[in-house]
Amino acid sequence: MKGSGTSSRGSTSYGYGPYDTPPERGQSRRWPRRLRRTVKVILILVITAALVFGALFLITPSVGDAQTLVQEQAAQHNISYPGVQPPPRFTQALVATEDHRFYSNPGVDPLAVARLIVGKLTGHPDQGGSTLEQQLAKMLYTSGRSGGLTVEVEQVMLAVKLNISYSKPQILQMYAEVAYYGNGYYGLQSASCGYFGTEPSQLSWPQAAMLAGLVNAPTADDPRTNPANARAREVHVVGRLVAVGDLTQAQGNAVLAQSLELVPQGTGCAG
Repeated sequence: MKGSGTSSRGSTSYGYGPYDTPPERGQSRRWPRRLRRTVKVILILVITAALVFGALFLITPSVGDAQTLVQEQAAQHNISYPGVQPPPRFTQALVATEDHRFYSNPGVDPLAVARLIVGKLTGHPDQGGSTLEQQLAKMLYTSGRSGGLTVEVEQVMLAVKLNISYSKPQILQMYAEVAYYGNGYYGLQSASCGYFGTEPSQLSWPQAAMLAGLVNAPTADDPRTNPANARAREVHVVGRLVAVGDLTQAQGNAVLAQSLELVPQGTGCAG
């Protein structure tokens, strides 16, 4: 009986011998090793990304000539440079619709860039999320070049450089100056006078929302030739203004109830 009791305690009742390490303890010892490996992998990825970013930053061109390029494009379209500083209603509508983190991002939206990379790798490209700096880089430096990962990466790097080199108001002014608004109107001044017969500073909320929305698809959303599309785009822009808190829902409804007051083509601004 005594021997039997000893055998019971020393062998099989718990599934491991008296000198074996219990499974729970062995697993707890493996976790620190796994954590260290994970941290090392993350550090390697971060360092690699930083090196790649630095190399791309060095090989992409300077943006010191951005304002010169804007001036050249303005001259090509027979508009003055520098044009007017975009008024608050227009900039609020543009930022809310095209780049709602414009004032806080470093020229690119990291979340949008991550979606772009994942989309490219999985074969499901994400077309949204370009910041205003990226769009400006495209208009100034990569216009006319076929799309692709190389061009998109270049636009990202140029956007970062634009953000470093110019203030947000300067970027907004350059963007508004070179953007195309349909009907042959380049630049905010030309579009405001051409569509509404008024200076940009006098734009109503519906007019500002319309112009801010036009830069995305100026032909498809032309209020003269495609009024239904234009109205849908205006509704979208006003909805974004409400979503980011620039307008209350009641104010948004009031804006959508107002008329655009388009003027006949060729009217222009008085004086």
